[in-house]
Amino acid sequence: MIIGVPKEIKNNENRVGVTPAGVAEFRKSGHTVYVQTGAGEGSGFSDADYEQAGAMLLPTIADVYGQAEMIVKVKEPIQEEYQLIREGQLLFTYFHFASSEELTHAMIERKATCLAYETVELPNRSLPLLVPMSEVAGRMAPQEGAKYLEKPLKGRGILLGGVPGVRPANVLILGGGVVGTNAAKVAAGFGAQVTIMDISLNRLRELDDIMPKNVVTQYSNDYNIRAAIKEADLIIGAVLIPGAKAPHLVTRDMLKDMKPGAVVVDVAVDQGGCIETCTPTTHENPTFIIDDVVHYCVANMPGAVPYTSTLALTNATLPYAIKLANLGWREACLRDASLRLGLNVVNGEVVYKGVAEAWGLPLTNVSKILEHAHA
Repeated sequence: MIIGVPKEIKNNENRVGVTPAGVAEFRKSGHTVYVQTGAGEGSGFSDADYEQAGAMLLPTIADVYGQAEMIVKVKEPIQEEYQLIREGQLLFTYFHFASSEELTHAMIERKATCLAYETVELPNRSLPLLVPMSEVAGRMAPQEGAKYLEKPLKGRGILLGGVPGVRPANVLILGGGVVGTNAAKVAAGFGAQVTIMDISLNRLRELDDIMPKNVVTQYSNDYNIRAAIKEADLIIGAVLIPGAKAPHLVTRDMLKDMKPGAVVVDVAVDQGGCIETCTPTTHENPTFIIDDVVHYCVANMPGAVPYTSTLALTNATLPYAIKLANLGWREACLRDASLRLGLNVVNGEVVYKGVAEAWGLPLTNVSKILEHAHA
């Protein structure tokens, strides 16, 4: 198969879809890999590194899309890329369709095969291609929150961990999954007083067992959230419903109950956000203020630490990408139920329930598409 690795063109996105080590693995399996010139520079990989691994370099993003049967990237295509995508071309990347109607309709129109990292799901309900970036974003969230709590950045002027004789900050984490757990570890390490909320009592029991004493758990409901936000200096949104829009747990009317200069970091913003007033921002302009509450809503947080992020991501995605290249997407998805769940849009049809529900679109049974193709 011919694999293409374009340079990411989303604002301040410095990750790359395949490392030189990944190129070497593709080549070992007999595949051709085209990499756009400069694609890996943001992550610390030179063009020479790629050439040494066996990739061929192409000067423009149009050249890469024009040659490749499968595009492997990090973030969803943006408007400038839509016209480059060919009918039947396989795109393997993060899509987050449920947060963008424009992207969804663009991929339907292009009749591409869109296999989304974020909805590949193992039998135990874990999301193996989302986990590494959730770990990075979770660990970054308290770090960014601590920064924007500083007064020069319009925050409350409170040190996350406090000092002897001065209370630490109160951190509220909504969601006890991968993002929330990693956020709690880092916030607790800073010395903050941390509360994690979740709707799963089993998960709260697990967290209660493993977390240090400055982390407490609480059942998540509207009443408890409304009480907790009054004391919170930093709120981290860490809610995920795979492939679907995140529910709004903090609504616009709740902001008036928060402390002036409090900070919200909504890691769920690329799935619509669990804080109603959050809209996606970039690393270039990461924050805005509503009702004296600082909102940090960068949709690609791990892009700020691209070396760590790229290695963590490709450790997880590469085995799946090689399976797709070796077998073709149809056969790979027939054989691997987890990979099959990654299919979101195929040949102009929506095949993932969360995406269809988000935009009121008809849902096509993915099994029919695969069986028909196989026949």
